[in-house]
Amino acid sequence: MTPLKPNSGGQQIHLRSCGLITKGDHLLLVQLRSPVRENPIWIPPGGRPKPGEPVRAALEREITEETGLTVCSGRLSFIHQLIEFPLHALEFYFLCEVTGGELKLGNDPERNSEGQILLDLAYIPFGRLSELAVYPEILRERAEELTRPNGEVVTLM
Repeated sequence: MTPLKPNSGGQQIHLRSCGLITKGDHLLLVQLRSPVRENPIWIPPGGRPKPGEPVRAALEREITEETGLTVCSGRLSFIHQLIEFPLHALEFYFLCEVTGGELKLGNDPERNSEGQILLDLAYIPFGRLSELAVYPEILRERAEELTRPNGEVVTLM
């Protein structure tokens, strides 16, 4: 999907697909250097589809690149709109089930070794999410609810 371009300012709107992967009462997050934050943040793994790539295929590819895990994407949990200059993105968060692979910090193949932004990955207990710089912020308080297999889709615009 080609990013939409606004009429002025040159900013693009990006589409991101992200995975909610749990192990018991823990959520898998990657720590990275954010282009809109001074300090590193923790987020669910995921990224942007390549042109012509379905959202779920992009999700599964991005999770493998970032975590070493292979997953099967499940139900859509929530949609989040991120607007923090210079970023504007629509993010789709899917529940994912691990089907293989080995948990290890990956890299972004679109960046050279000096430009890598991934710093760490870990399964974080739901109870500790509020203590960390976790984004989107809704995960700090509602991760357990949002990762239920039979939950409602939440839209955060």
